Amino acid sequence: MRILLLSAYDAHSHRRWREGLVKAFPDWDWTVLTLPPRHFNWRIRGNSLSWAFTERARLERPYDLLIATSMVDLATLKGLVPVLAGVPTLVYCHENQFAYPVGREQAMRLEPRMVNLYSVLAADRVVFNSAHNRDSFLAGVQALLDKMPDAVPPGITGRIRSRSRILPVPLEADWFSGQPRGTTDDVPFTIVWNHRWEYDKAPERLCHALLQLRTAGVNFRVHVVGQQFREQPPVFTEMQQELAGYIGEWGRVRDAKDYRALLQQSHVVLSTALHEFQGLAVLEAVASGCIPLVPDRLAYPEWFGPEYRYPSSPAEPERESGHIARRLAQFAQVYDRAALPAAPDVSGLSWSRLIPAYAAEIGCLDRDQ
Repeated sequence: MRILLLSAYDAHSHRRWREGLVKAFPDWDWTVLTLPPRHFNWRIRGNSLSWAFTERARLERPYDLLIATSMVDLATLKGLVPVLAGVPTLVYCHENQFAYPVGREQAMRLEPRMVNLYSVLAADRVVFNSAHNRDSFLAGVQALLDKMPDAVPPGITGRIRSRSRILPVPLEADWFSGQPRGTTDDVPFTIVWNHRWEYDKAPERLCHALLQLRTAGVNFRVHVVGQQFREQPPVFTEMQQELAGYIGEWGRVRDAKDYRALLQQSHVVLSTALHEFQGLAVLEAVASGCIPLVPDRLAYPEWFGPEYRYPSSPAEPERESGHIARRLAQFAQVYDRAALPAAPDVSGLSWSRLIPAYAAEIGCLDRDQ
């Protein structure tokens, strides 16, 4: 099968997904076009223009299937390169612009959301990485259309839903360590918080929960790691000062082996996120042996049972911090008794387990045409 794969904003999770997809199906003939993840507003609206007039020869080759991320301006690209209009198309949605937090510039603008909408309508099949992603997308589309003054066609969200499937971004085999967690005299109960250092990951809740844990006299260590930016929430400075004696690793761990080792040496992975679509960082940690402690929101109920979720109070940060601190203290007590359970099994999200589902989805699309 000859496949054209387009990634218009090739951020880390997008890149690992499309590299994993190509690696999983080496017998297929892949043509891959990507654009770097920068200049968001230009990239999401201009990718079709960039490709149509710089990659036309490759775009006009004969293909059996077109796979595009939801950042691709697919409707415009099919108009600018008419030969693509007849190629069966699957759009993969790592995220959607309807569910980004209000504070992000692109969430306030209509164009990025319309690109997402037109792209999924121009596709024969739409695949989301979680039901939360799909449902928030459809709710956002309906809310937007409800605000329009006239000439809104009926049944848009139903049309998209009928074409939609759920297939997560799979985890590579390297994440699955299978190492048991125990207790030793010289290793305190260890928490890892491994997210982008941005406000939508709610680092204030992390800080306040850890301060409560310290006040309760719990012996713990915390690794606060993840991608950093020039501007970041000021709570990180406060946390570094107030919890200096409890902090292990701090900042981005650039070496992949070192990062995996850090996860394998930690006991609980904590999420305080207010926004994300799959939660790959947490899933990686769980695959490495960490017990998850996650909010009862977003995609987490899809992956983990209630014993791993704390009550969700997005509008009440102090209350939620209290829930987190109490659950962490409970885990610490269990750790002190050398009775921590094994991490939940997420092997069903590995590439080896999901390859058949991807093959069936792509093959079904090919047969339908």
